[in-house]
Amino acid sequence: MQVMETIKGAQDVLSVKRVFGEAYEKDGLTIIPAAFVAGGGGGGGDQAASGSGFGVCAFPVGAYIIKDGEVTWRPAVNVNLLIMAGLFTIRAFWRHRRKRR
Repeated sequence: MQVMETIKGAQDVLSVKRVFGEAYEKDGLTIIPAAFVAGGGGGGGDQAASGSGFGVCAFPVGAYIIKDGEVTWRPAVNVNLLIMAGLFTIRAFWRHRRKRR
């Protein structure tokens, strides 16, 4: 039952424990890291053979900081993602501009 094993593995990976990390304390602050987690999978086959697969992508988005009962959000800045988004935007602009000529 490879497909069912893959589904079980996906359930384990895509849980709230993957989105929110273990809270820890540092310098009187409680810090709860958070991440964006997305995944997908599929499977199929016939009577002779079957297969399945699953993939996941995760990256940090920030942390909740608790100090003296006050909760604040500190976003994580993913410089690589910002650069890629900027390059994609520039490329799309130039392609659009070249098409119009």
